Amino acid sequence: MSIDLTFFNQIETNMEEESLRKDEIFRCVRNYEKTCRYITAILDRVHSASPEEVPRIIQTALEKYSEVKQHLAQLSQLVPYHQYYRYNDLWNRTLQTSLYQAELIIYLKFEKLISLEELEDLCGVEDILHSFIALTNELSRLAVNSVTSGDYNRPLRISKFVKELYTGFQLLNLKNDALRKRYDAIKPLVYNKNDDDNIPIEFTFNCNINENEMQ
Repeated sequence: MSIDLTFFNQIETNMEEESLRKDEIFRCVRNYEKTCRYITAILDRVHSASPEEVPRIIQTALEKYSEVKQHLAQLSQLVPYHQYYRYNDLWNRTLQTSLYQAELIIYLKFEKLISLEELEDLCGVEDILHSFIALTNELSRLAVNSVTSGDYNRPLRISKFVKELYTGFQLLNLKNDALRKRYDAIKPLVYNKNDDDNIPIEFTFNCNINENEMQ
């Protein structure tokens, strides 16, 4: 019984097609990453901005964020139907970054958690949970920098928000090891006595700020 060598010719053709497809995906992802870096640079300004400057920063980030949807639309055209999980490692980390950026923008604008409906068309549930954890880390940093900028109320509001988000995570039965380990990292942010809750208290004491100014 002889082997039909056309079988290997077909494999070679398929390998070449997949290589070309990956090259196209890589080019799209590089542009996607560039957009995310630009948005990060915009959002980083809130750490040194006054409360009055934050709305303008948010608006600039929102305008740039419209490009994220364009990148995702391009990726959806490049990836064959039902082959998402075959290629998603190529853009997964970038996707989580852009999700976290969307969540941070919504929080800064409305001080609320972004809705699942606003995210579910973009990604899977685990990606959303990973991005929530990134959000808590960034908000912890913002709490410290807000006091430096003279906004003594924001750390209290951030602390309340992070604790509520942590409570939500406690309702989940996390089976993904990487996600569970990252979730465990939220605990110090919630329970660390030297973190969000004490920042306004220490500065109030040192700067003799009236208690009513923190309400």
